[in-house]
Amino acid sequence: MTTDALPGSAQPPVTTRDAAPVRKVRKVSGRRGGAVTMHEVAARASVSVKTVSNVINGYPYIRESTRQKVEEAILELGYQVNVSARNLRRGRTGLIGLAVPELSLPYFAELADSVIRAAEERGVTVLIEQTGAVRERELEVISGQRRQFTDGLIYSPLALGPDDVGELAVVAYPLVLLGERIFGGPADHVTMSNVEAARAATRHLIERGRRRIAVVGAHPGEGVGSAALRVQGYRRALEDAGIPFDPALVAEAGLWHRATGAEAMAHLLDAGVELDAVFGLNDALALGALHELHRRRIDVPGQVAVMGFDDIDETAYSAPTLSTVHPGREEIARTAVDLLLARIDDPDDERPFQQVIADYSIVARDSTAVVQA
Repeated sequence: MTTDALPGSAQPPVTTRDAAPVRKVRKVSGRRGGAVTMHEVAARASVSVKTVSNVINGYPYIRESTRQKVEEAILELGYQVNVSARNLRRGRTGLIGLAVPELSLPYFAELADSVIRAAEERGVTVLIEQTGAVRERELEVISGQRRQFTDGLIYSPLALGPDDVGELAVVAYPLVLLGERIFGGPADHVTMSNVEAARAATRHLIERGRRRIAVVGAHPGEGVGSAALRVQGYRRALEDAGIPFDPALVAEAGLWHRATGAEAMAHLLDAGVELDAVFGLNDALALGALHELHRRRIDVPGQVAVMGFDDIDETAYSAPTLSTVHPGREEIARTAVDLLLARIDDPDDERPFQQVIADYSIVARDSTAVVQA
């Protein structure tokens, strides 16, 4: 969700439960002449229609034996929930939106996948909109007619900034904000620990003996956003280690793509900047830098170590495999979906808007391995 610059910005612990005993249920076809009704399910299970409805809608306070009877009746009769009718009664579409800057960037593509899977687990469908980081399109997403097609929006702006916080005050439209462009808005906000994660990434390089650490992807003059926050974390790590900050090691890159990462790396090398490590502010930049180092036959990690940020799938298959920061993408997706659905389910909820910062971790791979002399 990385967001200010277009990031090219791992897995939660797995838990197991004792498997429930398998019940053999004979499934029979429903009645002829039309779909099975809820009344027929209720009759088969010897319960009320209201009880069947409660089971279907996941009402928690139902005796387990009753729930099992209803579920068996549903299987036996082949009952299908009419989702459209149910949503119509609730005044909902059953759809939520996800607006991201650019799906061609792996981070946003993988974020979208995580959001879709989290939404599917909750019986909701996701409509994705690509804004291209264009201000007019980002505003249209939250104010245009297309709002009527979704019940709420998970929103990752890039062209908007702190002065646009008022634009988020959309009446009666649940909204969850992602990224680092706007803080303190009238919406729940899920973001990542940019400063501390970048600090840890830089410390990872320092602990491996690197002292001349270049940064690729800076946005000079930027006050907010991923680039500013990650450079801040980089500088804090240098300060912690007593390493002087050298502005010559900071390379700009407007868009966070592989091509701009390669160009920034070439600029540093052509300028004769002495360096022994590179921290790409996202994985796309780091992969571009890695490509340029390979092209010039500079050994990684022997001569230059390379670190990224976002832990996109490609980093596990580059040569060498790329060390990176896992920013909690799955946690971001799950939390954003949960917060949005909570607002949709209770539009009159007056609880304060939440800001959730996902956990991060360092993924150490071959590109930062310690080379034995």
